[in-house]
Amino acid sequence: MNPVVAKAAESETGSGVALDVTPTSEPVLCLCGAAARVGGRTLWSGVDLEVQAGEFVAVLGPNGVGKSTLVKVLLGIVPAAEGEIRVLGRRPGEAGSRVGYLPQRRSFDPDLRIRGVDVVRMGLDGDRWGVPLPWARNRRAQQRRVDEVIELVGASAYAHRPIGQCSGGEQQRLLIAQALVRRPEVLLLDEPLDSLDLPNQSAVAALIGRICHEENVAVVMVAHDVNPILHHLDRVVYIAEGGAVCGPPSEVVNSETLTRLYRTPVEVLSTQDGRLVVVGQPEAPAVHTNRHAG
Repeated sequence: MNPVVAKAAESETGSGVALDVTPTSEPVLCLCGAAARVGGRTLWSGVDLEVQAGEFVAVLGPNGVGKSTLVKVLLGIVPAAEGEIRVLGRRPGEAGSRVGYLPQRRSFDPDLRIRGVDVVRMGLDGDRWGVPLPWARNRRAQQRRVDEVIELVGASAYAHRPIGQCSGGEQQRLLIAQALVRRPEVLLLDEPLDSLDLPNQSAVAALIGRICHEENVAVVMVAHDVNPILHHLDRVVYIAEGGAVCGPPSEVVNSETLTRLYRTPVEVLSTQDGRLVVVGQPEAPAVHTNRHAG
């Protein structure tokens, strides 16, 4: 991956004074006062968020509040109603293959014969029509990259199996490999744990967290249930009707913040084993593992 961009103060020649050269990193995603409006209705507003390379961010909240819309705004599919948004220093939709995207989970027909490895390869050239040009060197390089990401997500054992015969967790790993094959610097994932059982949710969440930090990819992931991912997260965006709060999990998942966000009493309780139980939010209560507890 590309290294994090750093800025440093230049030394003044001949002055005999050394200036501060402490590097500062540029955020790969930046939202300032952002808002989204669909059909005349404001889904959320006042979102201020900066995401650095290698950070894992979750977008949380009840159904229908605009979590997926936030991803679409970052992709440039839905225009922001207010504020300023930059993706890798550019306007949404202008960063091209530097942004990887995995839409909401789709199921494959059990009789589908296309192999998992072919699904991954479609991430390289699936946006083009026709037969790939027979440039041997390019094809070898592409195959090496496909093999590399398949190994990265731990799918080598079943990548040559028809995708329809793979389990839900195996399919999701292959789709994550597809999203990574062009070496994106930002990875946007829309409900990647949906419809997976708990063991597969935990395994895929751990995989995403590892890729995020080892590959220095900034990950923004929409999730309905924070339980499987909370201990992997660096930052949380919690959306409620019309508003949002952003910050580290320990600063967001607490009674005061969620009560203010939902405008109704919400109590966050801590269990003896360090988990957080959220009581009173508009949806069913949720239990959160807290990796920030001392």
